[in-house]
Amino acid sequence: MVWPCPLPVDAYVAAGREVEFPRPACPACRAPMVLWAGYWRHVRAAGRCRKIFVPRLRCGCCRVSHALLPAFVLAWRLDVAETVGAVIAQVAGGVCGVRPAAARAGVPYTTARGWVRRFCVRAGELGTAFAALAVELGGEPVVPRPAADPRGFALAAIGAAFGAAAGLPGWLAVGCWRFASSVSGGRLIAANTGSPYLIVGTRRFMPPVPP
Repeated sequence: MVWPCPLPVDAYVAAGREVEFPRPACPACRAPMVLWAGYWRHVRAAGRCRKIFVPRLRCGCCRVSHALLPAFVLAWRLDVAETVGAVIAQVAGGVCGVRPAAARAGVPYTTARGWVRRFCVRAGELGTAFAALAVELGGEPVVPRPAADPRGFALAAIGAAFGAAAGLPGWLAVGCWRFASSVSGGRLIAANTGSPYLIVGTRRFMPPVPP
């Protein structure tokens, strides 16, 4: 599970185990969940690797535990969502190729290439899903059409969905790529994904926690 954390990475790191986070209902049965330990993992932001604490919550009915990732974390990725998103936006938006985008982000070329390739594979699916989400949240239909430019369409759709969500309390401060991470359950560029509507598309908003 991913919660729309508005905290800067440094603030989240400094908070350690004391970081404030929401207590969402169980995604399976909607019963309340309780804190169930947690674990430490690494993230890389601005070229520096940090250790962050990821809490786990447990459902008393299902007896299943869920990790609660902050939205700046993408599942199975070391780099924060903003770094990944910046590279994808530059390449998919036609600003530059992968190599200069990777250099600007301070990440290995092969790493950035993997992000872009995965985004391209999922571009049609992501574009359609986020475009529908934008309309559901009261936004305008997205152009260009997907057949002409799948990457550009997906990028525009993510921006449109975030623009529509930004009118809701707390979401503007989260930022576009944390928003995309939140609604995709951290699986924006994962190999195996379900619906990208894990939070927002069913109107089950998990509100950001104020910094």
